[in-house]
Amino acid sequence: MKRVALTLVMLLALPLGARDIRADDGHGAEKLGVTIKELVNSTKEWDGQPLPDYPDGQAEIKVLRIKIPAGVTLPWHYHPVINAAVILEGRLELYLKGGTTRVFGPGEALVEVVNTVHAGKALGPDDVVLVVFYAGSKGQSTTVLSK
Repeated sequence: MKRVALTLVMLLALPLGARDIRADDGHGAEKLGVTIKELVNSTKEWDGQPLPDYPDGQAEIKVLRIKIPAGVTLPWHYHPVINAAVILEGRLELYLKGGTTRVFGPGEALVEVVNTVHAGKALGPDDVVLVVFYAGSKGQSTTVLSK
C-alpha cells in the first residue's frame, strides 16, 4: 500500500522529461489523450545504494515544494525516510562526505539517499525549485541536521 501511495503522489509531477510509458490502466485513459512520462523507477538511491525497507507504523506521505536560492549551500543532513524529488527549475548539486557528487537539472528526478549524511548546493545563477515526496511513518522526521 505504501508503494502504491508513493507512485500515485509521484504522478502529480508529470509531465516532465524521461521516457514515455503507456497509460493503459484498463479504464480507457489512453483514449482520452492521457500520457505518462516515467521520471524515475528505481530500487536504488542516487548514489547507487539499495533503498531500505519501509518503516513500520501508519504510512504517511508528505509532499513539499522547496526553493533554494541561487548559490546557497544546504547544511549537512540526512533523511530517515525514503524520498524522491523532481527538479522543476535550476541545477542542484548533491554530494556525500566521501566525495560522491551528482548534479540534477530541470525535469530530472532523483531517489534521495536515506540515512546517509549529505549536502547540496544551488548551482549557477538560478534558484532551485523542486518537489520532494517523502514516504515514511506518521510523525517521523523527514530531515535531520547533522554535525
